[in-house]
Amino acid sequence: MSEQGHKQRQQKLKEKVDARIEAAQQEKGLLLVITGNGKGKSTSAFGTVARAAGHGLKCGVAQYIKGTWACGERDLLSQHGVDFHVMSTGFTWDTQDKTADTQAAQQIWAACQAMLADDRYDLVVLDEITYMITYDYISLDEVIDALQQRPSEQSVIITGRGAHRRLVEIADTVSEVRNVKHAFDAGVKARQGIDW
Repeated sequence: MSEQGHKQRQQKLKEKVDARIEAAQQEKGLLLVITGNGKGKSTSAFGTVARAAGHGLKCGVAQYIKGTWACGERDLLSQHGVDFHVMSTGFTWDTQDKTADTQAAQQIWAACQAMLADDRYDLVVLDEITYMITYDYISLDEVIDALQQRPSEQSVIITGRGAHRRLVEIADTVSEVRNVKHAFDAGVKARQGIDW
C-alpha cells in the first residue's frame, strides 16, 4: 500500500473513532464483570484500582477467596489509601465448613454493602464474589439490589469464574478471560509476584 493510501485509510479510521467518541456523552459509574476460566481476572481488577488510586480516586476492595494468602496487591495498594475487606476464612475449594464460610462471607458482604452505599467510594472491587453467589453464601438478589442502588458515579468491578447471567445482563462491560495455556497445567509452581 502506498503512503497516500495508508494515510487515507488511517484518516477514515480516525473519523469513525472520533464520531464514536463524540456520540458517547453519558457519564455514570460503570459495572464491569471480569469472568471466565483464564488467569488474570483479579490482576485486571487490581490494575484498574492502581489506575484509579493514581488519579486520586477513593477505592475499596473485598477479597473473598485469597483472604489468608500473601497478597502483593493488597500490600502495595493499602499503602495508597485503598481500603481492603478480606474474608477471614480464606475460602478454598476444598472447604469443610459451610457454616463458617457463610458467616465469613456475610461479614465481608456487610462491608461491601456499606461501600456500595457510600458515595465517597469511586471504585469498589468485589474480587471473587461469583463463588460466594454460586455457593449461595451471599444472595444474588441482594448483590443486584446493592449494585442497582449504589451512587450513580460509583464504578464496581466483579471478578470470578462463572458470573451469573443476571450480573452479566446488568453490567456495562463484560470481559471473559479464556485459558489458552497455563504453566500450572504443566506442573509449574505458582510464583510470588507473578501469580500472587
